Parts: sequence; C-alpha cells; structure tokens
Amino acid sequence: MPDRRRFLKTAAAAAVAPLLTRCAREEPAPRWTRAAFRKTDRSRVAVLEAESYDADLTDLVGRGIALFDLPVRGRRVVLKPNFVEYDPAGAINTEPRLIAGTMEAFRRAGAREVVVAEGPGHRRDNEYLLTASGLHDALRQVGGRYTDLNVDAVRAVAKTTSYTGLARLYLPETVLDADLIVSMPKLKTHHWAGVTLSMKNLFGIMPGAVYGWPKNVLHHAGIAESILEINAALRVPRFNIVDGIIGMEGNGPIQGEARASRVLVLGEDPVAVDATAARLMTIDPMMIGYLREADAFLGNATDDRIEQLAEDPERLRQDYVVMPGFEFVKPASLATGA
Repeated sequence: MPDRRRFLKTAAAAAVAPLLTRCAREEPAPRWTRAAFRKTDRSRVAVLEAESYDADLTDLVGRGIALFDLPVRGRRVVLKPNFVEYDPAGAINTEPRLIAGTMEAFRRAGAREVVVAEGPGHRRDNEYLLTASGLHDALRQVGGRYTDLNVDAVRAVAKTTSYTGLARLYLPETVLDADLIVSMPKLKTHHWAGVTLSMKNLFGIMPGAVYGWPKNVLHHAGIAESILEINAALRVPRFNIVDGIIGMEGNGPIQGEARASRVLVLGEDPVAVDATAARLMTIDPMMIGYLREADAFLGNATDDRIEQLAEDPERLRQDYVVMPGFEFVKPASLATGA
C-alpha cells in the first residue's frame, strides 16, 4: 500500500509539473480589451521649428494640420491646453499665443466651431488663472470661447481597460460632443510620471467636481494607470500639438526650469507624438512605464513605426534634466558613451 501511495503521488506530480511550468512562462493577461485597441502599423509625426512665440503661429500650425489631411471642415473642434497653475517667472502652461494661433488655424481650415476647454488641476479660480496667464486677452482678441471642464455636465463612459479600480469614468459633455479633441500640452518632465505630454494632458478633461483637486481620485488610483485608462476610454478623434517652443525640465510639471526647445510636435497618434517628444528631451520613451504599455495597444512608441513628416527630431534634440531617481529614463547610450 505505501508503494502504491508513493506511485500515485509521483504520477500526480509528474502530470501537474508541465502545467506549472507552462503557467510560469505565460505572459500576464493584458489589462486592455479589444475595444481599447487602436495601434496601427505606422504613425506619422511632424516636428516643426519655431524660434519664438512671436512667429506666425497660425501659419505654422496651419501647415502642420495640412500635413495630416485632417477632416476639419464643418467639424466642432475642442482645444485642450495644459493650464495647471500660474507663475509669472515659470513655463508651466501652454502659451496663450499658441492657443489663439491654433484656434485661428482650425478656423481657416474650415472648422465650424473651435472652443478652448480645460479643467485646471490646482486653481479652482478659473477667472484668475485665465486673466493672470494672458489666456483671457488672447482669446478675446480672436473671439474665442472657453469652457471650464471642472464644472461641465458629465456622462458616464464605460472602461475598456482594467488598470485602475474605478468602476467607470465620467467625462465632460463638451469633450464627448466634440468632433475632434486637440490635446495641447507643454513639453515637460514630470516628478512622478517621468514626462507629461499629450496623454498625461488628458487628466485635465476629468472634472474636478467629480475627481477633486488636484484630481486626487486619479492620483490615488495611480497616475500611470489613470493615464492609460482615460486615453483608452476616450473615443473622440484626437490630434495632438505639443508646445515645445519653451519647455520645462527638472521638477516639472510646476517647479521646473524653462528650456527653449523651439519646436512644436504634431500628430494624430498620442503615443507616437509623446514618444517623439520624449526623444527630443533625450528620454527613452520605452523607459516611461505608461508609454511602454500604451505601445502594446494604443499607438506606436518605437522609432521604427513612426514616420517623421517634417524636421529630423535628432537634429533638434536637447538633453533635458530629469529629477533625481529618474536617470534610468535616459538612453543607455549616454551611460556607455556611445
């Protein structure tokens, strides 16, 4: 009897062992569904030079829009800049002159309506932020309208990913009813996310009335996880224009130092745009966790899948300072001296 028991135990172990080995080697199940998949074979990105904000930004953005043959005519376009806080000596926010110039560029391209919408993460007093930053005057000069997304009416949107424990997302009707959302972030490093660009900029569409200040619910759910969740859930067509004429390095997104990169980065694929913008800062996008994950299903982050339509990013690249502890995001070639 003991020999029989020993035989049965050995046989059972032998049968289970291959299953355990196979399970150990299997990749973890994706945290996104087929409904979230938006990756294409290739993505197009344009890097345009701009010496300063005194340039003809309407013409520059217009030329960028033309490169992508965007279906703009008759559409309702919502520009979503990055407005967090105001510091007269800083480079925190998307430049108001660029926002106004972009509004005019889309109008010239035939847009039926162009509005600016943002839900600032720090300042609840939108009137102060708009006036102090100069955005109020810039929009008045071009007859532009602004919507505070922090208090906009919302609708529940089903999630297509499982990165956070949130049951659903509540998005503003101004965003959901748009024909095109244009994410207009500042080119910045970030003290928690590594970089903050067009994907991270969508934090600002999440209403403070639901998610708190500074979007505390999303911070608690995980910054990288929330970035992926929001970008996957938003199904409105996207375009992205990164303001890198003056960027920010170091302790971004608020307390970093201004850095003149003199570029705009444009494209439809937010992953490809952000990856190109990261490379312009001499940051390896595949070392940014949420960009590496987004490359699997939301867009293209690897250089071989991105077609550059205008300037060569390598020619315009600068070595942005990152926060201590983030040195790992720099390309390995810097460490090897290659």
